[in-house]
Amino acid sequence: MKLQVLNVQGTKTKDITLNDNVWGIEPHQQAIYDTVVSQQAALRQGTRKVKTRAEVRGGGRKPWRQKGTGRARQGSIRSPQWRGGGVVFGPTPDINYSKQVNKKVRALAFKSALSLKAKEANLVIVDKFEFSKPSTKEMVEVMKNLQMDDQKVLIVTKEKEDLVIKSANNIAGLKTINTKQLNVFDLLNATKLLITEEAAMAVEEVYA
Repeated sequence: MKLQVLNVQGTKTKDITLNDNVWGIEPHQQAIYDTVVSQQAALRQGTRKVKTRAEVRGGGRKPWRQKGTGRARQGSIRSPQWRGGGVVFGPTPDINYSKQVNKKVRALAFKSALSLKAKEANLVIVDKFEFSKPSTKEMVEVMKNLQMDDQKVLIVTKEKEDLVIKSANNIAGLKTINTKQLNVFDLLNATKLLITEEAAMAVEEVYA
């Protein structure tokens, strides 16, 4: 696969050949689905909690004596069968929502998401970003030059670049991550993938 490499002015600087094993495979929908479900499940937190009989306040004294009353024996008014008592097998925040996905399936999903972006012509490669200081105005200009100013864009750099991150932070629709943070959900969630040349090469080194 051959694509153009642009500069931040939107001008072509050269052509680059990408590995078809990473950017040109037939997308595997089931692998993508399983991986995204796994990612979303990993973000879930246990936020529900009820009290057991050990945590409900009160009930320290036996309600009535063991024998002789004609009533069923009771040890505490905080037992589950009492109104205001503890809950049996109720929800706790310790629940684990994570779902396991095989390493090969995750890699297939990742390459499928990259291939989708390339196939739909939503992949743009830039040689590098040139910011001397954080500047939202300059980032807006770059997006206009690349004709991405009204779209949801995922910017990917090889390493964490603070100037790029700070320049994009205040612009709606822009998200900046590095290759170590790149994931299937963010790839699918963005309309356009804007990646630097060295970041694209770094991705190929891992998944080719």
